Formats: sequence, C-alpha cells, structure tokens
Amino acid sequence: MSYALLDAGRVARAARTSLNVLKAAGETSEAHQRKVIMVERIAALAEAAAESPQSGGITLTSEEFWLISLNWQEG
Repeated sequence: MSYALLDAGRVARAARTSLNVLKAAGETSEAHQRKVIMVERIAALAEAAAESPQSGGITLTSEEFWLISLNWQEG
C-alpha cells in the first residue's frame, strides 16, 4: 500500500468538499455509507492536524487519497 504526506489544511478542505458531494448524491447503499464514514474520519483527522501548531501534514493511504482526490481543490 502506498502512502502520501499531504498538507493537512488542503486535505481538510478537500474532504469537506467530498462530503458535500457524497451527501448530495442521495445514495443509500451500504458501500456509499462506508465511503461517507471514511471521508468524515479523514476530514476530522485533517482538521485536527491543521489546527495543531506542530502539524507536518497528514498521511493518507492511496485509497483514502483516491476517495477525496476527485473533489480536490486549491484553497
């Protein structure tokens, strides 16, 4: 499995955007619900890391990055 160290603030913003898209989809499948839960966790961790004074970023797996990268934004 591959990993990437990314800017925590950008990850938090991208995760929030992804959550908005996922929640607006109106999907109710179990797989969709698991995606929402995973992105919610990523968002919470990234926001906490971004607020930390010694944040060096946040590490994501390739799967986690894929889930939010479809909605990645500059911010």
